Amino acid sequence: MSNSGMTLYLADLDTTCRFLRLPQIFSTCMSFSLVADMGIHRGYIGNWFMCIWCFCCAMTLIILTVELRRLPPEFPFFWCLSNTYACYSALLCLSASVIYSITYIHFLPYGPYRDQAIAATAFSCIASVFYAMEVVKMWERCKIYKTTCYVLTMPGLLKVLETFMAGIIFSFIINTTLYLHQPALEWCVAVYSICFIPAALAILLNLGEWEYRLPGPFPLFQLVLTLLSVLLYISALVLWLLYQFNEEFGGHPQRSSDEHCRDELTYDMCTWDQRLAVAVLTAINLLAYVAELVYWARQVSVETKALPRVS
Repeated sequence: MSNSGMTLYLADLDTTCRFLRLPQIFSTCMSFSLVADMGIHRGYIGNWFMCIWCFCCAMTLIILTVELRRLPPEFPFFWCLSNTYACYSALLCLSASVIYSITYIHFLPYGPYRDQAIAATAFSCIASVFYAMEVVKMWERCKIYKTTCYVLTMPGLLKVLETFMAGIIFSFIINTTLYLHQPALEWCVAVYSICFIPAALAILLNLGEWEYRLPGPFPLFQLVLTLLSVLLYISALVLWLLYQFNEEFGGHPQRSSDEHCRDELTYDMCTWDQRLAVAVLTAINLLAYVAELVYWARQVSVETKALPRVS
């Protein structure tokens, strides 16, 4: 990392704070306030996403305070941490907007509570846009000032997406009735955990610039782990689809066949909805791992070709 580039980056940080941090705080605060004002009508889903918006608002305020007090130079990797937070916040607010509108607003009757829920979703979308703008701005500044940050690279962004999707999957499989006492589905849960740990460690290693302390080349190390993750996720996706949606394996192919699902608002996603959500998220994460596998395969290929040939 270039020290001069870091100095210029920090000098140019105030503008980003003024034009991005404040709208982020305002949007997440509005989403939180609108849902909180609904009282008992916000339901379980509303409580969950209200906590997400509150967390994003509080953390953004803390980061803004630290930046305005000119403290980042005292913490060398602070800017990488703030960039990582922006990536996750963009995904959090976007997922909150989508899931909240699909699982909750759709069932609300027309009236003031529905209007508040729609407004909260709109502000959450706005917040995700501003967080995404911050990621793009920081990526541009990295190129201009010749600095580097792992989460602003292609493998870094894919790792953020993989860990985020795994976190959402974990939030759904808290409901142990989805897989308990079914070895094939318990294997799927084990896959999500096994693949999450090295992905999270890769982010931490790169943020701390410890990847070069590994015994072998980092690209080759990542290639092997990513290939293993792809194979594990393929097995998890196939088994999850078979045992959750195929009648021959005890699954429920249609929502109406699941006795736990009802048409009226229940303040929670029914078990069939959770099964479907996990299947979709597993497929998305598999695509992310495949994309990362292609990236690392190309990197290893390029490094291999660059090695001197022994005559």
